Amino acid sequence: MTITVVSDGVIWLDAGAVFGLVPKIMWSRVAGETNERNQIPLALNCLLLESDGKTVLIETGQGDKDFEQTRQRGWAPDHGTLLDDLARNGVQPSDVDIVINTHLHNDHTGWNTVERGGALRPTFPNARYWIQRGEWEEAMQPNERTRATYLPQNLLPVEEADQIEFIEGETRVTSEITVIETPGHTANHASVVLSSGGESAVYLGDMIQHEVQLERVAWLSAFDVLPLINLETKKRLVAEAITHRHLLIAVHNAFPGAGRLSTTEEGRTRWTSEAPHAWADGETPRP
Repeated sequence: MTITVVSDGVIWLDAGAVFGLVPKIMWSRVAGETNERNQIPLALNCLLLESDGKTVLIETGQGDKDFEQTRQRGWAPDHGTLLDDLARNGVQPSDVDIVINTHLHNDHTGWNTVERGGALRPTFPNARYWIQRGEWEEAMQPNERTRATYLPQNLLPVEEADQIEFIEGETRVTSEITVIETPGHTANHASVVLSSGGESAVYLGDMIQHEVQLERVAWLSAFDVLPLINLETKKRLVAEAITHRHLLIAVHNAFPGAGRLSTTEEGRTRWTSEAPHAWADGETPRP
């Protein structure tokens, strides 16, 4: 199975929120680029797969619904490129059979819907959208803290079109793709395990927002609704990834977001970015 990372560009988020309780004097050493608003760029890496004769898209990025709001804040949007990137890979929205959302925050569901004929409709008209039922229920009944992260316009048109495939817990999507429970960022957050040719990869979803959060599991984002549960989820996944040499693919790590974990001689966890095999000649891929 070929894994193609497709990009919806990048979003800029407050670095203090990304790193939570970690002081700036610590996160500034590893955060890389920041702008004058104290924001860092987070990639929007989505996955395009062919499995069991199905075209599968995991995650749909930030989309284009906030473009005007972004311009009003004084800068041009750096996101919204997913459909163009799919087209560059020979895929049109009507070609997609399955969409998987790890959770329903707006930067992971933006292209779930698109405006057509003056109304919002599912962007992928022939797809089933695989969504954890518990996550949907949380999105439909948000509280004061979560309501700004769930945008009904990304969700309700898909329900109205009867295109949602509700799932509960660990679920096999194809013979090579399995959705697993990874709670913490949200109570019903999921990740996706890819298994083919004797190798395994895990698409992390929003378990992390920066690669250092895999190396230092106690570094938790302020966006995590259940931070201590996310800590335990990360510890388990990190241990498994080191033992089995899983390829990990992170939504928000710099494009293409792929890498592996290992243990140093000092016993510390180390993340090593890994470019896809097709780019092993040294070419630097860009979204």
